[in-house]
Amino acid sequence: MDIGFIGLGRMGFQMARRLAKANHNLVVFDTSADAVKRLTAIGAEAASSPSEVADRVETVMASLPSLEASLNVATGKDGVIEGKRVKRFIDLSTVGSQMAVKIHDLLAKRDIAQLDSPVSGGVGGAEKGTLAVMVSGPRADFDALKPVLDVIGKVFYIGAKPGSAQTMKLVNNLLSATAVAATSEAVVIGVKAGLDAGVMIDVINAGSGMNTASRDKFPRAILPRTFDFGFATGLMVKDVRLCLEESKAMGLSMEVTEAVGRLWETVIREMGPESDFTSAIQPMEKAAGVIVKGKPS
Repeated sequence: MDIGFIGLGRMGFQMARRLAKANHNLVVFDTSADAVKRLTAIGAEAASSPSEVADRVETVMASLPSLEASLNVATGKDGVIEGKRVKRFIDLSTVGSQMAVKIHDLLAKRDIAQLDSPVSGGVGGAEKGTLAVMVSGPRADFDALKPVLDVIGKVFYIGAKPGSAQTMKLVNNLLSATAVAATSEAVVIGVKAGLDAGVMIDVINAGSGMNTASRDKFPRAILPRTFDFGFATGLMVKDVRLCLEESKAMGLSMEVTEAVGRLWETVIREMGPESDFTSAIQPMEKAAGVIVKGKPS
């Protein structure tokens, strides 16, 4: 299939690379000339703008870092909306349901179908093609695109309602953010009391406390003190904020979510948006006067 791909950051590059390796014909655009060059080296064609991508293909995919970037790429000057050939826009970014609906409504005026398709699984999942791919939009377009999306991960059709896949992604990332924050607090408590952090994680993973943070993040990035799991603090905070906004818009009282949100606001303030999200434990360590680390192997 002829596919346009806009946004070749850490996630986008790996997804586009997999599509190229699966023999799809890619037309790519990114503000980074180096990222584009790496894709053209394996067979992709370069475009000079999102609108040029949309001039050359019917299906345009995008993986972008912010709500503003998604809106501008989709509907702004020289955006996908100005393309002469495009029929559908698949946004792999996490922008929240309200922005997804806004983009959907603007593109619909030009008879361009929008499918919001946020993904979960990090850079490692993008590289291996094991992402969870959540899709909402017209069923016929989803069915046509599913073989393409299968290349990047396990695909879930959430429904036809615009923005519903975004809600699913925010719920998922809320749980991920909560697991990291809660497990970090729990392990800091134990280390402060004199327990061994590595033993604690082994026990938690063998017992009822096991979660994605204890199973994956602690062994890979926290206990070794590498803090390089591959997802930025700024992106996690963006997702938690969006989840809080969405819950408030529905009139919900989310006490746990609000507490988790406050913790992540502390993390971004102290560690910065570019830090890896596994560094969330460091402000807690600082406050407790301890260091959480595993024994050298």
